[in-house]
Amino acid sequence: MSRVIPHHSTPPSCADLETIAAAAFADIPEELRRYAADVVIRVEDFPDEEVEREMDLESPFDLLGLYRGTAQDIMAFGGAPSSVDMIFLYRRPILDYWCETGEDLSSVVKHVLIHEIGHHFGLSDDDMERIEDEA
Repeated sequence: MSRVIPHHSTPPSCADLETIAAAAFADIPEELRRYAADVVIRVEDFPDEEVEREMDLESPFDLLGLYRGTAQDIMAFGGAPSSVDMIFLYRRPILDYWCETGEDLSSVVKHVLIHEIGHHFGLSDDDMERIEDEA
């Protein structure tokens, strides 16, 4: 798959990160992607104040992404969906992490997406690491 990610001379915008996220999502293993097709992916600059309180963040830069919804493992046991399943990608923390680590931005976004999709399935961090290694 060829990359459609533009070269950036300024920090990527939310729209740029949405493009990167769409490309990263398309590159995620089919076994994971097909079950997350209905999950909405949103890019915002930072988590809101409610999320900061809920997650007990010291800084809004401490959170790269967040899954909101009813995990599939709960749904399997008769749980009812509480809202639309959403993955939030937080642009400024992602860009900060990207600058600090020097990792490829697409790889960072893909990592965050896989991690948050894993929460959609109720997967452990070890399960998500295995899936990422396979991706």
